[in-house]
Amino acid sequence: MKAKSIAGIAGLALTATITAGIATAPVAAQSSKEKCYGVSLAGENDCAAGPGTSCAGTSTRDYQGNAWTYVDTGTCTSISTPKGRGSLTPINR
Repeated sequence: MKAKSIAGIAGLALTATITAGIATAPVAAQSSKEKCYGVSLAGENDCAAGPGTSCAGTSTRDYQGNAWTYVDTGTCTSISTPKGRGSLTPINR
């Protein structure tokens, strides 16, 4: 019975790892959207959050300059945050 318990726990751990990997994949491109850097809240980016992160939902601070999220095309640079405006390219923050 003990071997089955260990196998079950290992199976759950593998499932959690796979699920976590799926959750951090980049969000699919959208034709009416553009990538906007520096506008997402911590953990709510669509991708690209720099070294030590894996992708979507992995930004570590609000308005992180190297993390982007999709916004309506043409609106990025008009988005104002407490740290400054959104950018179409990574910014230092």
